Amino acid sequence: MTPIVVAEDLRKTFTLTRKQQRIERTREARRVAVNGLSFCAYRGEIYGLLGPNGAGKTTTLRILSTLIRPDAGDAYLLGHSVVKEAAKVRDCIGFLTGELKLEAFFTPDYLFEFFGAMHGLGKEEIRARKRDLFPRFGIDKFAQVKVGDLSTGMKQKVSLAISIVHDPEIIIFDEPTNGLDVLTTKVIVDFLAELKRMGKSILLSTHIFSLVEKLCDRVGVIIDGRMIAEDTLSALTAESSLEDKFFALYRQEKGDVI
Repeated sequence: MTPIVVAEDLRKTFTLTRKQQRIERTREARRVAVNGLSFCAYRGEIYGLLGPNGAGKTTTLRILSTLIRPDAGDAYLLGHSVVKEAAKVRDCIGFLTGELKLEAFFTPDYLFEFFGAMHGLGKEEIRARKRDLFPRFGIDKFAQVKVGDLSTGMKQKVSLAISIVHDPEIIIFDEPTNGLDVLTTKVIVDFLAELKRMGKSILLSTHIFSLVEKLCDRVGVIIDGRMIAEDTLSALTAESSLEDKFFALYRQEKGDVI
């Protein structure tokens, strides 16, 4: 198998404001989000980062997407360093997060063309991608509707289409189905499976066991910013369900009774 995403000893710490300290009821001035995280994802597979809220999944994916820099360590996507070659990394990835905010005033049609041009696509390339993606997600019927007037599910579909306008080889999705209705979730899950059949490499984070079981080839379990277990889905679930395996690992790591 060919490694396509390699993370090496990633570390990231954030300073907590006084307001955040009050909300989280802590006196800690700094919070370790990612703590020596290393893993490898291979070409043509769906790799899932599984963990509870606050485990460091989003921070990890933002580092891989070059949105934030690690305090230490590095990661390589198609051999390009996120620290030293951020522009080359951005050229080969599509990144989607549930927190992606599209400008409410613009239409899906305008935004798709804008981001396509940002990625260096010509007008005909953008039209061809639009002809493929808009009908697939039902965006064509809302192409001229302002984003602010779209439903949550349609906004997510538009965000998805925009994130892959340049047909990237690596696709990074942070909690891709969070807050979506069952119909929109099915559309996105089915499309992720199709992308894998097309030979794309997909890295996603989630806390939803069924999503991992349905899609992922390999899984990394992350707790408190550290990789607790990493293996194929079949190996992790050889003796118990993924949910039971996860909570056994959680209890072993945290010593908590759930």
